[in-house]
Amino acid sequence: MIELTLAAGEIGGSRFAVSPVWEAVASRMQLTRRSPAPVHRVWAAEVADRVRAAERSWPLLAELVPPEARVIPALVCPVPRVALPDLEVEMAELAALPPEFVRESLTDADTPVGPQVERLLADPVGGMRRLAEEITAYWEVAVAPYWPRVLSLLEGDLLYRARRMAEGGVRHAFADLDPAIRWDGGTLRVPSKAVDGPRDLEGRGLVLTPSVFSYPAIWHIVSPFSPPTVRYPARGVGTLWERRTTSVPQALTGVLGRTRAAVLVELTGPAGTGDLARRTGRSVATVSEALNALRRAGLVSAHRTGRYVLYARTGTAEALVQGVGTG
Repeated sequence: MIELTLAAGEIGGSRFAVSPVWEAVASRMQLTRRSPAPVHRVWAAEVADRVRAAERSWPLLAELVPPEARVIPALVCPVPRVALPDLEVEMAELAALPPEFVRESLTDADTPVGPQVERLLADPVGGMRRLAEEITAYWEVAVAPYWPRVLSLLEGDLLYRARRMAEGGVRHAFADLDPAIRWDGGTLRVPSKAVDGPRDLEGRGLVLTPSVFSYPAIWHIVSPFSPPTVRYPARGVGTLWERRTTSVPQALTGVLGRTRAAVLVELTGPAGTGDLARRTGRSVATVSEALNALRRAGLVSAHRTGRYVLYARTGTAEALVQGVGTG
């Protein structure tokens, strides 16, 4: 159990934030388990073949985040500086981490020195640029097609915490982070197998990050180079991969037309043209034309990995479909 005691000034400097790079790393850990968490099995089954086909594209990431990892170096997932950074911003910050931080975080995590880590130690600057490229490549295969749905859930958690904070202060906001996390008398007690006892925040405040892919685990970072961070399971993770209704709202049909509306509603998760054709009862050519139109309108994004091309709703489309209901 790690104990993080917040002085009055540190409470005021504490914040909640989302981290796309952490979601990428945590999803990687889910896939390398003997069995992913039950709530993520639908997603894991969908991405498994694509990830295996591209596995050689991220050798350094694979060494830094090995199967069944319990401790990973902090350099892989730096603390987000703003509440809602995008992946590009976090990758730029990761690539710019100072060499002393890179070496110290490898030592702190007792990271095995394989050939890729050895190269990283010899050239931290070039190695971190390479790691940023690898995480981005992995993201495109395993996370990007699902990101609008994941981000929507994470943003919902941030809004919930902000409301709890406004209603009852820090105690109220921290009270239901996770059954295993306790807030008592200015101290946040977080379960840990790697660290035990009190840790000084040194006036830097605390960053709390809701996470989808780390479920059900709780992770933390305590480093002299950044604010202490606790990553906890976001609210509603269990509903994330539930298949949603596929009835096409009449209001959406009136705006987009029958085929485009049907395709957009069927994109409850990333899917290929052939799959969408089977599910909507349209021809492949008709669905392809609809997808192109939806892409031009900013409602659908395409993600290519080798021979796979998957389409997914954008955040705008998610809001549109949810907003019109299912009548």
